[in-house]
Amino acid sequence: MSNPPRRRFSSLAAALTAALALWAGALALPAPTLAAPGPAAAAVAAPAQAGFYRTHIGDVAVTVLSDGTVGLDVTHGLVLGAQPGELDRLLAQAAQASPIDASFNVFLIQLGSHTILVDTGAGVTMGATAGKLGQALANAGVRPADITDIVLTHVHPDHTGGLVVAGKRAFPAAKIHVDQRELDYWLDAKRAAKATGMQAVFFGAAHASLQPYLDAKQVVAFAGATELFPGLRSVPAYGHTPGHSMYVLESRGQKLTFWGDLVHIPAVQFEDPAVAVGFDVSPAGAIETREQALAAAADHDDLVAHDHVPFPGLGHIRRAGTGYRWVPVAYVNDAAASGAR
Repeated sequence: MSNPPRRRFSSLAAALTAALALWAGALALPAPTLAAPGPAAAAVAAPAQAGFYRTHIGDVAVTVLSDGTVGLDVTHGLVLGAQPGELDRLLAQAAQASPIDASFNVFLIQLGSHTILVDTGAGVTMGATAGKLGQALANAGVRPADITDIVLTHVHPDHTGGLVVAGKRAFPAAKIHVDQRELDYWLDAKRAAKATGMQAVFFGAAHASLQPYLDAKQVVAFAGATELFPGLRSVPAYGHTPGHSMYVLESRGQKLTFWGDLVHIPAVQFEDPAVAVGFDVSPAGAIETREQALAAAADHDDLVAHDHVPFPGLGHIRRAGTGYRWVPVAYVNDAAASGAR
């Protein structure tokens, strides 16, 4: 199968400026609590659907935690490289319209003595319908203090906002693992000073979420493909951000690949991987990485965990014409003794 043709992009700066409205004032929202709710709070929190879904990969327990959803406007400059009419056609085909409901999924791995989060959700940065990680952890019976390690796919605020509560470490015992390229980019003061629009918000959010852990010497940088723990390794997936990383978990012949932000608009980018978004630092790099990952997942029947497909974010990739389609795993009411298939 030949890959979709590369597109010529409209101005990325224009796309970022238009999309900035999605993030305006994000860092000034009230801070949530990660504590387990009392009886009164529970009645309020119940409609928030801070859910969790348990499964196993071989011997390793994996829990998907819902950090909530956010309405994402995909009609005003956010989408890059779509053919005329393509966006509306693909959204309608999926029975969707802008704004789409973008899911925020966080993944918890119990790997030996390590209790590991893959990303931490949005915290206060995305508004009241997101930032549900603390409640989801409490519902799953996990305390923030239980988290020993956090592996970051990248340092955008919807993946790292949950690192802090009111400017302090939300996970006081956790080491933060992240690609060195990601740190070099987002913590570069000169680059941050030149950033405008949405990128300026991203730089500010990166500093706010990482600095408390840097001060505590709890940030561990790695370089490219690295085995972080027995059975869990990083895979470079650069493009969306300079140090964007996937993670691969393997146990007893089963494998789960955590994709991070390879796809933002499932209804569009699975069918046409050559569509980029204004969130991409390198749209062309993001497209190349996405096409490679989609082809590999389809060819090897990999199980994928994705941050922004509908909860619980686990599924397989299948080829469909010149593109691909997402096949979610079948829901199992009690997955404690069985692996996702």
